[in-house]
Amino acid sequence: MRRIFILICCLFVGMMSAFAQSFSHPGIEMNKDDLDYMREQVQKGREPWKKSFDLLENHISNKFEFTPYAHVISGPFAKPDIGGWDLMNSSEAAYSCALLWYATKDERYAKKAIEILDAWSSKLRSFDENNAKFLIAFTGYEFCNAAEILRYTYPGWTEKNTESVTHMMMSVYFPMVRYYFTQANGNWDGAIIHTLMSIAVFTDNRELFDNAVNHFLHAPDNGSMVRYIYPNGQCQETCRDMGHVQMGLYEFAAAARVANMQGVDLFSVADNRIALGLEYTAKWITGGDVFSYGTPSERGRYGCRGGFEYVLDYYTAAGLDMPNLRELVSRTNVSNPENALWKLSSYSVQLHKKKAATLRPVTPNPEGYLAGAKAGGKVEKGMVVIEPSKNLQSVLDQYAGSGRTILLRKGEYRLKESLKIPSNIHICGEGLNTVLICEPSVRTAAILLGDLDAHDITIENLVLDGAWDHKLPSDPNTGRFDRSGRLSNNLSGISLRGEVDHDLRNVKFKDLTVINFSRTGVYLSDVNGIEITSCNFSDNGSHVVPGPRLQHNLLIHHSGNVKIEDSRFDASLRGCGIVMEYCDGIAIEGCEVARNDWHGIMMAECKNGEATGCLIEGNSGCGFYGDYYYKGSSKLVVKGNKIQYNNGYGVKCFAVEGLSVSNNIYRWNGTESKQESLSSKKKLQLENLSGEW
Repeated sequence: MRRIFILICCLFVGMMSAFAQSFSHPGIEMNKDDLDYMREQVQKGREPWKKSFDLLENHISNKFEFTPYAHVISGPFAKPDIGGWDLMNSSEAAYSCALLWYATKDERYAKKAIEILDAWSSKLRSFDENNAKFLIAFTGYEFCNAAEILRYTYPGWTEKNTESVTHMMMSVYFPMVRYYFTQANGNWDGAIIHTLMSIAVFTDNRELFDNAVNHFLHAPDNGSMVRYIYPNGQCQETCRDMGHVQMGLYEFAAAARVANMQGVDLFSVADNRIALGLEYTAKWITGGDVFSYGTPSERGRYGCRGGFEYVLDYYTAAGLDMPNLRELVSRTNVSNPENALWKLSSYSVQLHKKKAATLRPVTPNPEGYLAGAKAGGKVEKGMVVIEPSKNLQSVLDQYAGSGRTILLRKGEYRLKESLKIPSNIHICGEGLNTVLICEPSVRTAAILLGDLDAHDITIENLVLDGAWDHKLPSDPNTGRFDRSGRLSNNLSGISLRGEVDHDLRNVKFKDLTVINFSRTGVYLSDVNGIEITSCNFSDNGSHVVPGPRLQHNLLIHHSGNVKIEDSRFDASLRGCGIVMEYCDGIAIEGCEVARNDWHGIMMAECKNGEATGCLIEGNSGCGFYGDYYYKGSSKLVVKGNKIQYNNGYGVKCFAVEGLSVSNNIYRWNGTESKQESLSSKKKLQLENLSGEW
């Protein structure tokens, strides 16, 4: 363990030393060598440079007309729009003119770019309405790139020009986006990071640059790269549309490009996660099939945007084979100014000419992969088969204690009251096609315990959805907003709570999906013998009464002999992935526990517990947290996990007797090199207003 821990610390210190270096200029998206290479290709008439250059030259003539505004106001879908489109066209034109200047050394283009920059810098005072941060994010880096190129390559650039652009960036742009916008879809924060890094380089502001890097690694909600691109390659907006997904991937990759230009490697973060996201998305866009939690959107599926050439060259040079991205890039047409600008600026001379001797495929993380309800299901002899039109509760009551298997045929089963599970029953569905959903009349939980002494309960291969409608909204944030409020639908998914002096035992969940509940997804208490295999309990637990950090994806307490394997516990809105309290005999193995708003896995007052071989990443608290209430835990093992990009420590424990922490791979947990905090003190963890873990 110490060898692995020291290795990660060395990587951490190495990146910190890169932070301490002075910035290289020009050095936002293109350095001097890249600009020279672009100029050479244009002058020699090589493609795609020449076609891109010609299109830009025709579109962005030195007579380009624009109108700067003092107050830019842009609402949803640009309604109203006062200056929004003018700003976006101007930033694109300024960047284009800077490239045209360098490709031709024709001063008319440099002067036009400066004219655009000076006009907006002297006029612009504020942004407002729904698209304010969006416009800042998507125009800031274009203005900065234009200014950076001219500042270091055009003799006519003056200190007054530098001061003018700096003033606009730091007095108008920076104040609006310094706190980012993590609650929006992730393409926004990707672009904000991109712009803040660009501002930081242009203004030589190391503190701002470091802050943007930390946000890239650790932001909550949808704001960090590992929260935007999941361990299987799926993206936060995959079920929305392909235009926004490509936008988000481009912006996070572009931020990594700016960082790379300054000696900070963000492309390799999370085992080349950006490459994984691009390969996954490109495969779908170019006609292939992908596995997705939710249905990948068909909207904009076959539309290929430009700008990924740099990323393709980077990963190819690093030895990764990206056939799907290569195909997407080959389909990109230089048919509009945006694609032309992206093509012209997307090549690095070092990367474009560098070829790895061998290439290896980009593969998803195996932990908890393909968890939850599966496609299909079949009728077997002895099954009781029912259709959605049947009264499910009456069927369960009829076969209570029989040990029979009840097969729920595909369709939606709309529950008007909580379903009470009897003893010795096996409920299974036809995978993703069997969905249980609650009417507003249901209270407490969708599924409750019907017998305190029940035994041998199995629920398998179906979907339990806490949303009002199982159909995915066009915007993936819609449902999360609905569930995050304090007064939202107050429901758990499954709540099986036994009592002292009763004998609740042998509860099994397999290939089960429980999603979108505002309270805890699955809550088990006083059960002897729990098996959870290949399940997906995600997007559960919000801000509803009794409050945040009390609702989780999975909560088990006062139970024994618990085995959880190959499952997924992701994206609790205000809680943990897994919480175990007062349990004895716990084995959590091979699970994905990611993007939860508190800790990944928490154990408190437990005995004989193990967490092994899990991927624990991107949680707002610690990766693994051993909490203390009044006696403490004993014999806990945290071994062989990949624990990365959590906001707190990789592992933090208090008062655990016989604690064993070994052979974990730590990457960038928190902001310091120390990745573990293991204390023998019996210390209560109280409200922490600083938010640090």
